[in-house]
Amino acid sequence: MTPFELLIVALAAGGVFFGFVAAVGVIRLPDLYTRAHAASKSDTLGAVLSLAAVALVFGADIATVKAVFLVVFMFVTNPTAAHAITRAAYDQGIEPWSKEDAEDDTNPTAAADEADGTGSLATDGSGVDTEGGER
Repeated sequence: MTPFELLIVALAAGGVFFGFVAAVGVIRLPDLYTRAHAASKSDTLGAVLSLAAVALVFGADIATVKAVFLVVFMFVTNPTAAHAITRAAYDQGIEPWSKEDAEDDTNPTAAADEADGTGSLATDGSGVDTEGGER
């Protein structure tokens, strides 16, 4: 392989890598704000690298001009769309993920106890906790 072909392969592989990172980020991150960040940043970079590889493959062709227009379009629209989505979520009152949310996720009984109102009292089913007091 020539160095030019290696550059094309490296750009395409980088595009695939960052596209994969964006997909994993959207699946694994905890809330809308971090997911939008992962999708807008990584996806934009992945698409730009892939389109750069396409432009190099086609050389001086109409496909290269289209790839350049797509790169400019993606640099403008992806971050703008992510900002609009997160701004709308913020305006609707959707709270960002916090460390306390992570602590609740690691203790599944705490969320269930809060939901049914029992708290941390251990009962034998009679409505009286096992430590002698009434609920």
